[in-house]
Amino acid sequence: MLRVFKSISAAFAFIALLLVLGIVLPRAGVSDHGAASSAPHQILLLSNPIHTDIALPLDDEVQAAFADLIPSGLPIGMPGADYLVIGWGGRSFYIETPTWGDLKPLPVLRALTLDRSVLHVEVTGAIDRDHPAVRVLTLSEEGRRRMIAAIRDSFQREDGVPLVVEGAAYGADDVFFEARGRFNAFVGCNTWTAAMLREAGLTTGWWTPLPQLLDWSLGRISSSVPSHS
Repeated sequence: MLRVFKSISAAFAFIALLLVLGIVLPRAGVSDHGAASSAPHQILLLSNPIHTDIALPLDDEVQAAFADLIPSGLPIGMPGADYLVIGWGGRSFYIETPTWGDLKPLPVLRALTLDRSVLHVEVTGAIDRDHPAVRVLTLSEEGRRRMIAAIRDSFQREDGVPLVVEGAAYGADDVFFEARGRFNAFVGCNTWTAAMLREAGLTTGWWTPLPQLLDWSLGRISSSVPSHS
């Protein structure tokens, strides 16, 4: 029993070390070196206790970039549509758990092991930038274009058309799409978000599997001027 206890303790200590290093070790984003200077753009990082989303202001460029999502029923370009909110995650847990009251054992098990991935895309109105779960991030124009390209590349497509997960939406203003990549507890929704931010030129922690770790790493080591509004 003592050996088992020591092994478990060592495993937890190793994971704790990885989490600490994941915050303090910088993982630099794609450089804008050589790109012409341009006006900055702001996006929002939205967090809850286990998940992060990226909110892109629905300006003309974003509307054009994601126009191929409109046939799915997303009200992009409609009056009152201010943000396109995008997140990546495990298919079973993401689709079957719209609220904590919907939590079930099998989706949790799949989230902790291996699952197919989906993208959840939602159109929303105004977002309170002063909310503690919202972080305002500043990107260059070229960085935002790289991020948009990376997000678009995360969709599974057939003949160039994003594949909709039929009947899986939470409401009238959101749609689930099939995504590229496999989801697991080590490479999950928040590591995908961090990868998208690095494409935009931001520096994150090396491994940020939880929203809090990503937020802390942005606050501590990012050189890209992320700040709370």
